[in-house]
Amino acid sequence: MIRLTGLTKRFPGRTVAANAVDGIDLEIAEGKLVTLLGPSGCGKTTTLRLIAGLERADAGAIELDGKVVSDPRNGVFAGAHRRPIGIVFQSYAIWPHMSVVQNVMFPLRVNKPRVRAAAARKKALDALDLVGLADFAERPAPALSGGQQQRVALARALVREPKVLLLDEPLSNLDAGLRDRMRDEIRAVQQRLGITTVFVTHDQDEALAVSDDVVVMNSGSIVERGRPQEIYTRPQQEFTARFLGVSNTLTGVVTEVSDAGVCVQVGPGRLVCRAGSGLSAGDTVSVFMRPESFGFSRKQHDAEAWKGTVEFSIYHGDCWDYYVRLGDDVLKVRVYKEKVGLAHGDPIFLQPEPEDAIVLPAH
Repeated sequence: MIRLTGLTKRFPGRTVAANAVDGIDLEIAEGKLVTLLGPSGCGKTTTLRLIAGLERADAGAIELDGKVVSDPRNGVFAGAHRRPIGIVFQSYAIWPHMSVVQNVMFPLRVNKPRVRAAAARKKALDALDLVGLADFAERPAPALSGGQQQRVALARALVREPKVLLLDEPLSNLDAGLRDRMRDEIRAVQQRLGITTVFVTHDQDEALAVSDDVVVMNSGSIVERGRPQEIYTRPQQEFTARFLGVSNTLTGVVTEVSDAGVCVQVGPGRLVCRAGSGLSAGDTVSVFMRPESFGFSRKQHDAEAWKGTVEFSIYHGDCWDYYVRLGDDVLKVRVYKEKVGLAHGDPIFLQPEPEDAIVLPAH
């Protein structure tokens, strides 16, 4: 279990700003994988480094596995080597002059209490087997591919059987296809071991794929926290909606609030959305809609369909993205199973899916 209470970190010459952590409270249950997600400079990596003992907090407490390891007010600070953690960095830091098994043995041979060579080797081989690299144990580390080096770094982090695993952008140096495979393997290993894990990334797809909970951060603070499907489909904050790829934003006015939902008048037409808390008739709101939240037709089948024209299109292989002009608004619409794409100026009719609309008070 991990508990952060009032955790604060400020760097010299700065107030609460980029790369600072501003009094955050966070609790992670044993065996869960929680992702810190946010843009560069939001404080997520600093938070992880504070948990690891690689930075000293200015205020607040850190508790790992029931033990307080950092509390400046009471003079408590345990260094990284005294914390029950394993950590994988963005740079894998593989020793080039060592074999694969020697790299994984290294923490056991240098940290106290020091493990005898034979026992350390056995533990290292077990860790390599866990990540599917047992057959590469004697290979020189530089002879491995990027994905294999990433597995070595993961095995090295796990070899001490830590209570907490910390992953700092571990996939960012891999190509797209390998990144997806390694992401899945990390999740599989984490669930197999039941190890409490903090995963830091700026990539929303990674966060949604591997997490039990996603913690969205910005400017050193936690914006919101929730299960991946909740964060994706029903974000409670505008920052979260925008960061998680809700690329369509319409400004509207609430015309009616009832048990059936919230009726909102937007530029292209009318939407009856899920009931939003704290909204009243006359309120100005922002309506967020994902690109895939539209029905699509070349002909008008519904009198309330939104008529627009294609500005331009992008082909992705499994789908088309159309940028559709509707008056002053341009919406991004994603269409699957579309064999022949549309061109600039082609007419298009959109049927929005109101249940997918995210309605939040306008700021």
